[in-house]
Amino acid sequence: MKLKPLGRTDLLVTELCLGTMTWGSQNTEAEGHAQIDMALEAGLNFMDTAEIYAVPRSPETSGRTEEIIGTWFSKTGKRDKWILASKVAGGPVDFIRNGSRTSGKTLRQAFEASLRRLRTDYLDLYQIHWAGRGSYNFDGSWDYAPHKQDTADVLANIEDMLETLGALVKEGKLRHVGVSNETTWGIAQWLRIAELKGLPRLVSVQNEYNLLRRQFELDLAELSHHENVGLLAYSPLAGGLITGKYFDGNMPKGSRGDYQKGFWRLNEHSEAAGKHYLALAARHGLDPAQMAIAFALTRAFMTSVIIGATSTEQLANAIGARAVTLSPDLLAEIEAIHRRYPRPI
Repeated sequence: MKLKPLGRTDLLVTELCLGTMTWGSQNTEAEGHAQIDMALEAGLNFMDTAEIYAVPRSPETSGRTEEIIGTWFSKTGKRDKWILASKVAGGPVDFIRNGSRTSGKTLRQAFEASLRRLRTDYLDLYQIHWAGRGSYNFDGSWDYAPHKQDTADVLANIEDMLETLGALVKEGKLRHVGVSNETTWGIAQWLRIAELKGLPRLVSVQNEYNLLRRQFELDLAELSHHENVGLLAYSPLAGGLITGKYFDGNMPKGSRGDYQKGFWRLNEHSEAAGKHYLALAARHGLDPAQMAIAFALTRAFMTSVIIGATSTEQLANAIGARAVTLSPDLLAEIEAIHRRYPRPI
């Protein structure tokens, strides 16, 4: 398993990261533990979670995933085998801290609660799950309106959170800081304020990246290179769409779309593009999920690709992508499809 530096730090993470968001909802505690065991045996050392998990988010499931990870740590005593990342909700979420936007004060509350659930006394990486002002991520790219924001308020909120994060680092409870679902401008402000105030520097950004959603390759890729803020890519399979299981009106029983009673990534454009990638994998004798993950691993800005699964069989298949090498001809065909369908989601 290849190791990559986390930002400008000396912390080395595996190129695949274990995603956990279904544990405690679609998956039981035992199934979550089995996935941790499998990933560790396969050589992964990086695991990502969040206070809002399991998904779909709800008052009943929020925090369950961290609890499941915590019981595995308690049972095995192997906390030291993992570089552990979690996230604070950016807000507002009606059932978390009264729907308030995350501030320095509420960030500390969330952080301490995550430590208790995870049964650990420190986190390796703590991330703002999404910007409180919103962003282009998820399905917001079509109506995100930055011109309606109060710049001074946004910057004050970032500085407030950074000051608390800096205090947590000084207390030995936190090693590094990251963001998620952020924009180029937003990351630039986190970096600028940190440098100006002597506060922790961002080491990573966790945004969506896959064959159907490659917006990171624009301004974010340039920032990532020059500032060494690597991508932790979530949804490398576009939520499973790349596998073809949702095409032609299908909704497999037990799938994410079936469980969550909807699948926003699926539309006429994404299905058309997805069918081309599915056919491409078939022509080259590749599993489509492994092709999609292997493609993400070829990107220069990639620190780690987050793989999640609802079964150990799916997880084993995803881990197997590390052994897949994509030929120059296949990569050229991917670019040709991307040229035809540059923004299907």
